[in-house]
Amino acid sequence: MTSDKFTKEALSEWMKDNGPDSDIVISSRIRIARNLNSFPFPMLATNDQSKQVLEQVTEALNNEDLHEISEMEPMLLDNLTDLQKKVLVEKHLISPSLANESRNGAVVLSKNESISIMVNEEDHLRIQVLCSGFQIKEAWDLANQLDDLFENRLDYAFDERRGYLTSCPTNVGTGIRASVMIHLPALVMTQQINRILSAITQVGLAVRGLYGEGSEAIGNLFQISNQITLGQTEEEIIENLYSVVRQIIEHERTARRKLLAESHHILKDRIQRSFGILSHAVIMDSKEASQRLSDVRLGIDLGIIDHVSARVLNELMVMTQPGFLQQYAGKKLSPEERDIRRAQLIRERLIAAG
Repeated sequence: MTSDKFTKEALSEWMKDNGPDSDIVISSRIRIARNLNSFPFPMLATNDQSKQVLEQVTEALNNEDLHEISEMEPMLLDNLTDLQKKVLVEKHLISPSLANESRNGAVVLSKNESISIMVNEEDHLRIQVLCSGFQIKEAWDLANQLDDLFENRLDYAFDERRGYLTSCPTNVGTGIRASVMIHLPALVMTQQINRILSAITQVGLAVRGLYGEGSEAIGNLFQISNQITLGQTEEEIIENLYSVVRQIIEHERTARRKLLAESHHILKDRIQRSFGILSHAVIMDSKEASQRLSDVRLGIDLGIIDHVSARVLNELMVMTQPGFLQQYAGKKLSPEERDIRRAQLIRERLIAAG
């Protein structure tokens, strides 16, 4: 397997499965931040020190127990083009920080791309596990297993009182971020979303957009994650997120039932209009595409559109991003050219699906 495999396919293998509650929860993710003892954090490390960190992590990969979990492939960021890095960011396999600012940065990916291990990002080691649907507990079990394997071979920076030490103080303690990517169009349409989001932040959770901190929530997609990493056990963090997301799922389902019962024709018209525009538009910017794809996805989940699968929508979520559009075209594109390509790509996929 080469780096081209990870960047040419829009849909990771793990995304092709329909996990639990996948009509609302797109994905579940666990990210664990760890640093090596005796080395400065990446932002302060010299080139030689970051190279030594990379060597130690690479050596730790030679672990039979790790190989039993999955076939893994390391890639140096310096060996990737800027476009390949952008595509990996759009697929959530690496962070923008690793793509743009790392020294001796690398990523280790599993064959199905559900495991991503970033080296020399904001922290020396960031272990990420992705699962389809609402599988946050399953993602944690696998991430915890991977963390234990690395901890047996690496000397982690750990303080008895503070826990695992990290570059950012907000990650100190357990060093874990648990998050779900959730699609909440009905709560947005019924104008309940602000009340729900306000309640979420009051129980120690954060709400962000598609690409995490600082990103806008477009296409009715929200990333919900824990804010607290210190003073709680990993299990408490996971359980808190799980219970809150379970409630949000039920609120979204109730809102969907209400829309179907009280505004059926208006809802159907909105969904069919979005499908028609996506099927025929010649130019489409990313914001409009995200919103109309959200409408169509809701239509699929409610049975209003029955000839297109949710998998096609998952694929288009990635394929319509700037990096993938340019890779698909085989060249750099201007914003207007990207909008034309985006519309063309959506038309082709929807026609093929029908």
